[in-house]
Amino acid sequence: MLYNIIAKLDKKLHFPVVMAHCDIPCKIYDPISAQISALTIIRMVDLLNELKAKPSLTLDEQAQFLRLVNQKESHGIKVKEEIAVIWGDYIKTPQLSQYPELHKLVHNIMLASSQAKQHISRESAQALLKQVNRFAEIFWATKQVTTFTATCPYPPAESVIYPSLQA
Repeated sequence: MLYNIIAKLDKKLHFPVVMAHCDIPCKIYDPISAQISALTIIRMVDLLNELKAKPSLTLDEQAQFLRLVNQKESHGIKVKEEIAVIWGDYIKTPQLSQYPELHKLVHNIMLASSQAKQHISRESAQALLKQVNRFAEIFWATKQVTTFTATCPYPPAESVIYPSLQA
């Protein structure tokens, strides 16, 4: 309904068209959101496996199960979105020439994210994180920023690629 009202107003007032060439403010790209989402998937799987180990679930535990699955799904979608934005808006011919594996890597991340969403599998979730970490490593290399690997200081305590941003 609101859309129809605005469309009718636009026909009479001819609002100016706003254009943008990217999804986020120019030059603000960082794969950390995808990495955190991949870590979240692993954590949700760990918590789901704890529930799965119980002989039966109370109603509250069943509700928790549903919330954990929902978060796992949401973060799987977020991984795809974050990687797709960087791949579509930042990665251009120079980066592809330097790292020809990028197309295949991004495609594999999309597949791995789907796999992690479809199953309650720590191995699938860890495979996704490994690929997202590789993407982060390449991303920072294209910006001539060195990286290091460290274990994240929170569950699930997995290895993550971080940029070395010391001055």
